[in-house]
Amino acid sequence: MSEDVVEHRKLIIAGTGIAGLSAGIYAARANNEPLLIEGDEPGGQLTLTTDVENYPGFPDGISGPDLINRMKQQARKFGADVKNGIIESVDADDRPFEVELTNGDVYTADAVIAASGASARTLGIPGEDELMGYGLSTCATCDGAFFRDEDMLVIGGGDAAMEEANFLTKFADTVYVAHRREEFRAEDIWVDRTMEKVDEGEIELLLNTEVTELHGSPEEGITSVTLVQHPDGHPTEKLDDPTTADEVDEFEFEVGAVFYAIGHTPNTGYLEGTGAEFDDEGYLLTEGGRGGGQTKTGVPGLFGAGDVVDFHYQQAVTAAGMGVEAALDADEYLTELERVRKADATPTASSDD
Repeated sequence: MSEDVVEHRKLIIAGTGIAGLSAGIYAARANNEPLLIEGDEPGGQLTLTTDVENYPGFPDGISGPDLINRMKQQARKFGADVKNGIIESVDADDRPFEVELTNGDVYTADAVIAASGASARTLGIPGEDELMGYGLSTCATCDGAFFRDEDMLVIGGGDAAMEEANFLTKFADTVYVAHRREEFRAEDIWVDRTMEKVDEGEIELLLNTEVTELHGSPEEGITSVTLVQHPDGHPTEKLDDPTTADEVDEFEFEVGAVFYAIGHTPNTGYLEGTGAEFDDEGYLLTEGGRGGGQTKTGVPGLFGAGDVVDFHYQQAVTAAGMGVEAALDADEYLTELERVRKADATPTASSDD
């Protein structure tokens, strides 16, 4: 046990996105004194969303930051505490858990809920590091307005790519969507909306296309990109194959901004060494199934909720529901832990000989 423990809490929640805050509300109402650690993306992905149209109870929609702020106020109202900080590691070798932050602060907790979400993926191509924030973005709703009347390029083929492309038509001259295959992975409603914009001339599709390099400078921003195309899709794979490299069309394409919408990586690094299990993509594995205990991990007292677990639905409302489940599962664990402690502390009556 560390000698520099700042405080002991019944429950620590990693993350203040919608899963973490939902867990915080329920945990606080259950008198489990939760401490929420905000992480390096306070508020999670919803803070990057201007309009949330599908969250129940808001028929006229609500902005992502507004929804997060309301939930944070609600959690605090019931007694949850929120601390700005990033969790470096969780020590699960003994109990209570030791939770160390990157600033060196150490907290102990009887239970931990991992609701640390997932972070946007990048491509690792030339020009990416230099131009991130200078024409390259992973958040169209954050940065789209900075590139008004420019041609913009969205990379991806899922819901996020379709949503961002539609949003950017508010500002762009033309929005181009580059996708490495012929078919999109997005839901039909988003494909339909995108195709409407295509028919109207606001969006153009670059199918079977990938970007391999970004050009520009921090002073000029992005000026162009290098694209590769192949009619059978996945052109970069074919570019690396000597037998198909000649079939790939490579060309420069002028755009003023690029937006990545290619998925996310779960934020689970701080859980390494706890004994928790992860899938091949790094998502935290929980018990699932039916009945109680669905958010349990293989580590007693450690629970998972939201996009750190869910690679499939990734919706605000499903993250909120999973956060509630985690708080209820944690409450059951803490109640049983307290019962055992009281039983151990109660002296047994000696029998007469």
